[in-house]
Amino acid sequence: MKPKKQPKKYDIDEVFYIPVNGDRQSIHIRSGNRSNPVVLFVHGGPGVCDRSWVMPKQSEYLADRFTMVCWDQRMAGKNYRDADARKKMTLDQQVEDMHDVVKYLVKRFGQEKIFIVGHSWGTILSCLYLPKYPQNVRAYVGMGQFVNGFLNEDLSYEYVVNCAKELGDQKALKDLAKIGAPVNGEYAGGMDAVMVQRNYLTKYGGETWKERGGIYQTVIIPFLTSGEYKIIPDLYRYYKGTFYCLNQLWPDVINLKFDETLKKLDVPVYLFQGDHDQNTPTELAKKWFDALEAPYKEYVAFHDSAHSPIMEEPELWGRTLIEKLLGE
Repeated sequence: MKPKKQPKKYDIDEVFYIPVNGDRQSIHIRSGNRSNPVVLFVHGGPGVCDRSWVMPKQSEYLADRFTMVCWDQRMAGKNYRDADARKKMTLDQQVEDMHDVVKYLVKRFGQEKIFIVGHSWGTILSCLYLPKYPQNVRAYVGMGQFVNGFLNEDLSYEYVVNCAKELGDQKALKDLAKIGAPVNGEYAGGMDAVMVQRNYLTKYGGETWKERGGIYQTVIIPFLTSGEYKIIPDLYRYYKGTFYCLNQLWPDVINLKFDETLKKLDVPVYLFQGDHDQNTPTELAKKWFDALEAPYKEYVAFHDSAHSPIMEEPELWGRTLIEKLLGE
């Protein structure tokens, strides 16, 4: 009988709450050496926390080189509270939340600057944060980079319609015709219509390229198996928090146009972009990146991924992060 594999021991492996801008928010810190450079993962959504795939898929590559930090944002994941569900949440509030988290990490680990990795909505939050508070950031890594809400939804909808036509998928064409094309980035049917479009996006490879299992495979299974969350009460919190955050922030998000308003960043910028991403279409991300001014910038293509190369090509993603950020 083979001996049972023992779990890896880390110098630091803590899940706890910290005070953030008048709130109380959950973070998970993991590191093989507490003197490692810090990397903060800024999750997508809004409201779709990422620790259930970042920690299981990336710790073996990154924890010996970085202090990894996963943060559930305001009212997302472990932070959702029914008592606060009637409160208004704003983009400015989220930016200040992020600033408090960064300040906490800088102070705790005695490092003047940290790395930031933003994914999807996390690229929006990061790109709102960086022009205001660049002083504590060593470099920014964008993945599933958002650029322009109107164009984003136009191209994404057009992609699924074209796929449905090519495949002769009559049910999809009927469903997509029912929700209609977005106007100024918004669907007449609101978030329910967005979910219809995103479900077909996953089916046709614009969300995940290789394993197209939909939300169950990409979100629910990692949630249930990662050990990062408890079924009770965290599954309820995760579900409610996702839709609270989307409904609160989506109208503002969809009106953002970084191709017009964000043409310079004062930190090094890396884009880790999946070739097949049609959630935040790669053609928009690449065009914005090519025009962006930054002290240093580098575009890194992931050829077998769509919106989340950190999940689809985890080993390549992790080793590439080490290579680019640490020169190893």
